[in-house]
Amino acid sequence: MNRFYVVVGVLAVVLAAAVFALLKTGGGASAAAAGPPPTVVDDGFRGYTLGSNTAPVEITEYLDYECPVCATFATIQIPTIKEQLINTGRVRWRFRDYPLPIHKYSRFDAHAAQCAGAQGKFFEMQDQLFYHHQWAQTGKDPAALFRDFARATGVDLTAYDSCLEKGQFSASVEFSRQEGEQRLGDVTPSFYADGTRLTFTRLPGSDDFRRIVDSLIAHAPPKPPARHTH
Repeated sequence: MNRFYVVVGVLAVVLAAAVFALLKTGGGASAAAAGPPPTVVDDGFRGYTLGSNTAPVEITEYLDYECPVCATFATIQIPTIKEQLINTGRVRWRFRDYPLPIHKYSRFDAHAAQCAGAQGKFFEMQDQLFYHHQWAQTGKDPAALFRDFARATGVDLTAYDSCLEKGQFSASVEFSRQEGEQRLGDVTPSFYADGTRLTFTRLPGSDDFRRIVDSLIAHAPPKPPARHTH
């Protein structure tokens, strides 16, 4: 047999096996979820929040799931911030997407979290992405791994796959990115307290936020007394 046809045959088998593997694992990062959308529409969504809606201070964090500093903050500082500030009713913490162009899959990462969030599993998926952050250092397509993460959170995988394939939240992710850009965010994570940008010379810790919150609460204008009607 001609050697050329042998080579072609082998390549065909390899390609078929690769396609089968992709289909079996849910495929690679879909273009719809990994790239910018053709149009951006404000759907009114402003990110997921932790804490009471009546908390006196709101902290907004713009993050990129591939950012190693974001992962460090999420796994080391956020647990203490939850205990000291969020669970005590003093702070509402808002998470916003800010996918950086230097990270190949940053939009896809954000999209995966949003697709899990559509099923009520945003924070569980966020933990998977940050607490198993070795994936971000490989440069490899994370789609199959993220599907395993999604499975671990208990989401319906058929709905999750469809969400990514359609790029269901691509406009929402891009709107959040543009919002962060307009607020002069240039690094991740970036933080705002009640709409004012916080600047640090290093990665802030829970003690930094505790001091900021203490100051904001101490200097907040007094609330008017409740009016009683007869």
